[in-house]
Amino acid sequence: MRLPASRNLVPLFGILAIIMSVQTFSSAIIGRATGSELRKTPIVKAVQNAKESIVNIHGHKTIASSSSVGNTQRQVNGMGTGVVVDPRGYIVTNYHVVEGVRRIQVTLSDGKTFIGQLISHDRKTDLAIIKINTEKKLPVINIGTSDDLMPGETVIAVGNAYGYENSVTQGIISALHRTVQVTDTQKYYDLIQTDASINPGNSGGPLLNIDGQMIGINVAVRVGAQGIGFAIPADTVMKISANLLSVETLDNHWHGLAGNTKLVDGKAVYIVDAVEKGSPAAVSGIKSGDQIQSIEDITIGYQLDIERALLNRKTGEEVTLIIVRDEDQPKQLSLVVKSLTSSNSVVDLAWKSLGVRLREIPEGQFDATNTSYHGGLAITAIRANSPATKQGIHIGDVLLGMHEWETVSLKDLEYILSSDVFAQKKPMKFYILRENETLYGHIAVSSVQYR
Repeated sequence: MRLPASRNLVPLFGILAIIMSVQTFSSAIIGRATGSELRKTPIVKAVQNAKESIVNIHGHKTIASSSSVGNTQRQVNGMGTGVVVDPRGYIVTNYHVVEGVRRIQVTLSDGKTFIGQLISHDRKTDLAIIKINTEKKLPVINIGTSDDLMPGETVIAVGNAYGYENSVTQGIISALHRTVQVTDTQKYYDLIQTDASINPGNSGGPLLNIDGQMIGINVAVRVGAQGIGFAIPADTVMKISANLLSVETLDNHWHGLAGNTKLVDGKAVYIVDAVEKGSPAAVSGIKSGDQIQSIEDITIGYQLDIERALLNRKTGEEVTLIIVRDEDQPKQLSLVVKSLTSSNSVVDLAWKSLGVRLREIPEGQFDATNTSYHGGLAITAIRANSPATKQGIHIGDVLLGMHEWETVSLKDLEYILSSDVFAQKKPMKFYILRENETLYGHIAVSSVQYR
């Protein structure tokens, strides 16, 4: 009996080799796809990149309610969300989330819980800053812009929905620039509308774009309507947050800088618009048009970064700035932190007597308000329990005039504060510009005179 020719075994071995190769290749493909490229979609990556800078907020508050037996008070459980804007534990959320809460409980993404303190708030925009004390530095949310949003683009809402922490929902931008009346006393302007599910507890949490950047803060839902939620645009959040963390308000310091953010190749760049005369910024050599790249170890892209970089520093402390001027090489400057009320200037007197911090608005910047007024003074800070506070004046308002005089410049203000009308210490009529609407009132004057 003869053995089969060896050449007859070659096709069999070849077929077996091919089968084994296919099986190995298939297993590799399946293994690589599982838990990797096919599962880590852009939405998954966006959430993963943002989750550690998102916190959950719980608390209890007492609210008034009416019943058949009259007005009563009852305890309710509050919940919401927040985003970290500074590694030291400063967090932005909605004011209605923490208003009246005795014990603000903040939980990080790793499950650790802290007690938060309300630092400042703006009732009009419903934004607030709270702070937790933590030994480790916290990751800061990646800030995007709301200036280039497109209806139809994908967005992601993250928050403490109905108390279910770190809930993620996805949708699109349905519309922009919405005005929404939520209560008799609360009205929101210029909101982002989205069909991403936003539920009670999502308030204060981020609305993310597909790159994982925060482009809004979730704030409200349309009661009885599915798929209609709203968010405060990120550009508004950054502007108000800068005011809420202002060193003038929190530390009684000042710097004299005003600027705007431009996006260059997707990166936030801070450009100085105005430098107040005699201010620490002016003394340091900063000029209008300069780009501030950094202050100490903090990269500057927004006005909020300026405030963060100078917050909690000591009077007289010297900080290092890196600027770029006229596209030259970066230049190093030094700024000395100065007390807000260290001199008897007209600006300091307005702070003492009226409770407002004022700066001149460059002509071109004021012209952008599209009003018929000649100019005004920007209100950059408000002293607690001051005449301005009692009159409901807000940070961001523009003082147009007092009594019968305009306040186009600080010289105008100096004339008013040295007038006999001011010396009488009687309530003085004032006019302010707020979102292109002119408002007026009568402000009392503290017992300080300019002489």
